[in-house]
Amino acid sequence: MGAPIIVTGAAGFIGMHTAERLLDRGETVIGVDVFNDYYDPALKEARAARLEGREGFRMVRADIADHEQMKALVDDAGAERIVHLAAQAGVRYSIENPFAYERSNLAGHLSMLEAARHNGVKHLVYASSSSVYGDRPLEGAGFREDDPTVDPVSLYAATKRSCELLSQSYARLYGFPQSGLRFFTVYGPWGRPDMAYFSFTRKIARGEPIEVYGEGRMARDFTYIDDIVDGIVGVLDNPPPQGSHEVYNIGDSQPVGLMEMISTLEDALGAQAQKIMRPMQPGDVTATYADVSKLNALTGYRPKVPLKDGLEQFVKWWRGYENG
Repeated sequence: MGAPIIVTGAAGFIGMHTAERLLDRGETVIGVDVFNDYYDPALKEARAARLEGREGFRMVRADIADHEQMKALVDDAGAERIVHLAAQAGVRYSIENPFAYERSNLAGHLSMLEAARHNGVKHLVYASSSSVYGDRPLEGAGFREDDPTVDPVSLYAATKRSCELLSQSYARLYGFPQSGLRFFTVYGPWGRPDMAYFSFTRKIARGEPIEVYGEGRMARDFTYIDDIVDGIVGVLDNPPPQGSHEVYNIGDSQPVGLMEMISTLEDALGAQAQKIMRPMQPGDVTATYADVSKLNALTGYRPKVPLKDGLEQFVKWWRGYENG
């Protein structure tokens, strides 16, 4: 085995699946997570338990914003690659708790950059977000990496764009390659309870009404977790040249309207939703649509799981988890 790979946010949705994929191919993985209570910590503990039962995995419970601890961790581990997925997620929550984003997303990202540059890390892959594109109409081709990203409509989006700029400066100053991944609406088993598809599932199954924001006119590039992990690992294995920083869209490239998603979820559950239509919420965007040609050229990335199949897999997992 080579040097361990550090995965931050390893008790999170994308982090757990990424760590599992790396373990499956024989890598040694050190997970880092703070286990905060943004959503039910029991779900994070359950994800962590899946990983902690695997050979080659170790979980470190720590705050990524503690730069001295992160620097020591990378040094002690001799890690040469970092997959930095830890962040404070959620657009609406950023309006209520802005300083959670300042610490986790800004200070946390800077902390990982410092740990990487002081310890000779050869590739840092980190999570950005499609939210950096702002609120754009769904027309023509998808969002491209060279499109303008100067009009964020939420603090969350602003922090993610700030992380990209920090990485750009560190790649130039200190030479180590970095790759940023602009995730487009990720869903699937072990997902986040604050995401619409997850909360809708719970409410529809219980016969409770769901609130449909944007009057149902929003659209999202829903991307199944296995496809996302394909892209993450593909990018990890293909670092940019020394001193370079690249960003990649990682999505399904087939936007689906919110009402169509709800209908597909109803079919998977075998139940109808009671819908309460609501206006757009502050910080929300009308649509997301990934052009993934850059990622495809680098890794051969091609999403495989359609929304119908992905939601069926999620509902199957959810029923088992809820009844477990």
